[in-house]
Amino acid sequence: MRPHLLGLLPEHLAAHLRANGVTVRDAEARRVVAHAIAQGRDGFPVSRPVPRSVERAVGALVDRRPVEIVERATDPSDGFVKYLFRLHDGAVAEAVRIPLEREGRFTICVSSQAGCAMGCDFCATGRLGLRRSLEAWEIVAQFVAVRDEAPGAVTGALFQGQGEPLHNYDNVLRAAEILAHPCGGRIAAEAITISTVGLVPAIHRFARERRPYRLIVSLTSAIEERRRALVPAASAWPVAELADAVRAYQRAAGGRATVAWVVLGGINTGRDEVDALRALFAGVPLRLNLIDVNDARPDGYRRATPAEWSSFRDALRTLEVPVVRRYSGGAAKHAACGMLASLDDVSIEPP
Repeated sequence: MRPHLLGLLPEHLAAHLRANGVTVRDAEARRVVAHAIAQGRDGFPVSRPVPRSVERAVGALVDRRPVEIVERATDPSDGFVKYLFRLHDGAVAEAVRIPLEREGRFTICVSSQAGCAMGCDFCATGRLGLRRSLEAWEIVAQFVAVRDEAPGAVTGALFQGQGEPLHNYDNVLRAAEILAHPCGGRIAAEAITISTVGLVPAIHRFARERRPYRLIVSLTSAIEERRRALVPAASAWPVAELADAVRAYQRAAGGRATVAWVVLGGINTGRDEVDALRALFAGVPLRLNLIDVNDARPDGYRRATPAEWSSFRDALRTLEVPVVRRYSGGAAKHAACGMLASLDDVSIEPP
């Protein structure tokens, strides 16, 4: 099976070609990868020529098929753009172009799986179930396709689309490495964020390997029984074990560990949650990201009222940690956190 060019670092491309009897210099492999990923171009010649023998070998020995963009949908209220991709086996995945506060700067949220196996009760993607994990090249292909249509500079990447990134650990980390490479996405490692609902063994592995990317752990409840109901996959590990994994990651990475909290009105905004948080993460430098729930179901979870928000924020101040209410945009086009479910309710827009 031919490897895909978008899933290869320059050294991997060179090794693959040499294993097939092709003479190629390291600099030539870097030019080919940079042409395809950093510059987002298909075909030859590359901007700095490589020998015709290398061009022919890449054409014969390396897959270069693109992913198909099926739909683009722009939320006119905030400029978030959702992309729907059809993969080669008919599976679909989504990515979102997110405008940053600085005008003309964007980050791209990519999917790591088609669907998701985690089954989070408040998340539309989790209710899809898992079709399959994506290959590293399919993740990078989303990024390249969205980046190349951006009306400005893409300066970040976020693994928070469809799927649980750490459930597809090897492909996600390979994709992150490619996105950070000078011949790849050219994104600073600290601007690449990987989100997880809390796969404890994978968090420990991430910490041991001292990966340079930012990790966000989505907790949503610090109370055992409540979290098990909200995040069924978490039942494999008690919240105390998850807290230990976060502690190990924080020691390895330094700084503050970031914990995300999907705010569910009437569910997880009480002082009992704050007390449980305090007990779980005693001594761990934390940053808490609060995110409004996005549930389009008529009988789904509701957002917290202003009074609930005020009471919750007051209680959280006693933790003496930074608390940030994150904006989750694109809701009008089902592009917001927890809404990526490949819905066919968007019109096709021209590139």
